[in-house]
Amino acid sequence: MRKVVTMDENSVRILNPRKSIFDQIRIMRTLQVFCFVILMGALSTSCKKKEITERQDQFEIDSTRFAGFFAKHPLYKEFQDEMQALYRKESFKYIWYDGEGRSEVADVLYDRARQIGAEGVPVPLPYAERYANIFSDRSEKPNLDSELLISAMYFFYAGKTIAGMDPATSKKHGWYLPRERVALVNYLDELLQDPDKIKKDEDENPQIYYQLRKGLQRYREISRNGGWGTISLPEGKQKIHPGENVPSVAQLRKRLALTGEFSGAEEGTVYDEPLVAAVKALQVRNGLNADGVVDKVMIDALNIPVAERIKTIVVNMERMRWLPDKISDLDEYIGVNIPAFQMHYVRDGKTVLTSRVIVGDEANNTVVFSGRMSYLVFSPYWNIPKSIVNEEIMPALEKDPQYLEKNDMEWNGEQLRQRPSDANSLGRVKFMFPNGNNIYLHDTPAKSLFKKEDRALSHGCVRVQKARELAIRILEGDKKWNVEKIDAAMRSASEQQYSLNRKIPVYIAYFTAVADENGFVAFFDDIYKRDNRLAKQLYNDKV
Repeated sequence: MRKVVTMDENSVRILNPRKSIFDQIRIMRTLQVFCFVILMGALSTSCKKKEITERQDQFEIDSTRFAGFFAKHPLYKEFQDEMQALYRKESFKYIWYDGEGRSEVADVLYDRARQIGAEGVPVPLPYAERYANIFSDRSEKPNLDSELLISAMYFFYAGKTIAGMDPATSKKHGWYLPRERVALVNYLDELLQDPDKIKKDEDENPQIYYQLRKGLQRYREISRNGGWGTISLPEGKQKIHPGENVPSVAQLRKRLALTGEFSGAEEGTVYDEPLVAAVKALQVRNGLNADGVVDKVMIDALNIPVAERIKTIVVNMERMRWLPDKISDLDEYIGVNIPAFQMHYVRDGKTVLTSRVIVGDEANNTVVFSGRMSYLVFSPYWNIPKSIVNEEIMPALEKDPQYLEKNDMEWNGEQLRQRPSDANSLGRVKFMFPNGNNIYLHDTPAKSLFKKEDRALSHGCVRVQKARELAIRILEGDKKWNVEKIDAAMRSASEQQYSLNRKIPVYIAYFTAVADENGFVAFFDDIYKRDNRLAKQLYNDKV
């Protein structure tokens, strides 16, 4: 065999001597091309692998850099544990950026966060200028600082608008309704899977929250336009009756027109029928006696500055975040609002009964909590608490030895109780939801007290004006009962207990401002003096 030197002098090829020299050169060149293709393919694969590796590295997070981020942004330090948990769950990969840029969800979230005041949150988004720079550049390249800032923004926004204050803090404000802990890390998963979720306004809080938010928007608009003036009664005059001609009426017209509660003529000093109708509607909304008479108490309430009313709305929107989300989905429940002195029985999303109630006085606060009504007691005994026996009954007994007999009271062992009768302090029926506070709903013989506008008069339990109607409504559909049997049980001289065929949730809450579906806000006296303390905390002591 002959040795032939190829064009590459450093390479020696053994060519087939039977082939012509031209054939062998063609073979040689084919081999060279083949080798070149393989070499380039290898180089290309190597480059692609390097590119993929670099891209993967670009979206990986070095967890050791978290400490530096929180040192640089101390206002977000409270979210440190949650953010560590979030990125651990995501295998320390970027959440808000990918190869195509920043996620649309991040932009929607920023739009909501920078308008967080609309949600009744008085604290603005921290580091607002930094966020403005981030979101003004749609083509911004991924970087760790921006990534972590967006995550912190999420926890700030969702924590303030959905979760609210932590349960331990809300208890310090007298709120013992059970709180559902909001798992913000898991909720973010839902947002990322369904970006439209954050655009859906009325899903995460109870409906009454969104109604009050409408009211907040209205009052903020009034504030931006300069607020309202004051209404003043002529010297020596205490009330305005329908038909009277009083200069104060013109002020009243303008005041109610500002909040949308009166749509008639804004001029005129005669207290005419359209204005009377608006005043009566206002009185009903605020739980007052709807007589159409404008007195000094009403005028003083209407003169409270709009800034103070906004603060009250903000406080109550925070309380509404503490309510369980599931309330809106319940088949039925009973709700009592302490400052409003009102009870609502809701079934299938509709209020089937509203009643005035009497609640605990300032020394005997009715506790904010929930229970499950499980039975009714007709013609009940009243087992009198020892505190009442010692502080009220024993002194009365010393003055009048016949006091017990006159009030249908008797000793049952060491327990003093009042027998079933029309004079029984529990009335003719009580509604039981066993709880450690020993609080329940019940009837009362003192019906005249429901005419009072301030009804913080009890020792802590809730007296219901329409107790009979409530019993009838609760037992609707129960074949063992009808109206005649209920009335007979309530007139009996002996106690009768009946277990319900289901347990009805009962919520006793504390709201000094609520709104209807149109955003008309009703305000109630802060009878237990709780608003200002909560406002100070919400406004970071800047009130």
